[in-house]
Amino acid sequence: MRRRSFIASLPLPFAAALPPLQAAGLERKFQLGSVTYQLFKDTTLEETITALEQAGYAAVELRTTHKHGVEPSIGPDERKRIRERFARSKVRLLSYGTTCRFQSPDPAERKQQVEIAKSFIDLAHDTGALGIKLQPQGFAPAVSKEATIEYFGTAMRELGEYGAPKGVEIWMEVHGRGTSEPPVAAAMLKAAAHPQVGACWNSNPSDLVNGSVNPSFDLLRPWIRNVHLHDLTDPDYPFHELFGLLQQSGYDRYTLCEVPESKEPARFLAYYKALWTELNRA
Repeated sequence: MRRRSFIASLPLPFAAALPPLQAAGLERKFQLGSVTYQLFKDTTLEETITALEQAGYAAVELRTTHKHGVEPSIGPDERKRIRERFARSKVRLLSYGTTCRFQSPDPAERKQQVEIAKSFIDLAHDTGALGIKLQPQGFAPAVSKEATIEYFGTAMRELGEYGAPKGVEIWMEVHGRGTSEPPVAAAMLKAAAHPQVGACWNSNPSDLVNGSVNPSFDLLRPWIRNVHLHDLTDPDYPFHELFGLLQQSGYDRYTLCEVPESKEPARFLAYYKALWTELNRA
């Protein structure tokens, strides 16, 4: 089907999000995957893999506490089975989406969060995943930005040191009220100062500076190891600009679909991939 015919066949919100016709440009290097958060929260691991394979998605980030049940509590045999299952799959087990956070003023709580994150690093190593994701959630009451930055930097440096010999990366999601501001995220990553620690771009409204994501992208680019995408039809977020920046920077990893639940997940995945493909045409 020709591109114009394809666009005409899409529902209006999808068609409106597509960029204008352009000549072929830079070769696409990054691939499309999905997180299990929301969209796959109630599906088993086998159902998730099958759905993503059928839709042509390349990778998955497994979120903690979901029905798939891939958690640090599983034993060696189950870890081996999961590793072998993904080895037979067209879908890569990319990462684990933890909810580990280090903004608490309580040192014991921060230490506990670090230990939980280490258990996910072990799980990633044993099952063949590349990384784990951490998740800032704003600033704790009566804790300064400077203290929070120090807490995260110290914790992530320790996790980077723990993950390095295991070949597991640590990705801090640009997330949370205040902590999703790119300058704050960059300060946390600078404080970590470890080559195994990077960022997960999260496509937040706070990325925009005068309607553009370019300044924020330039600021965080040295650390970007993973990318989360949301609703590609959102008229307020310049996804086409983001895709161009990813291409120009040589980003060659994954962009992960993170969207709400759908009553027709297979149909939604197909639409999402079609939009992603069109946005990815330079």
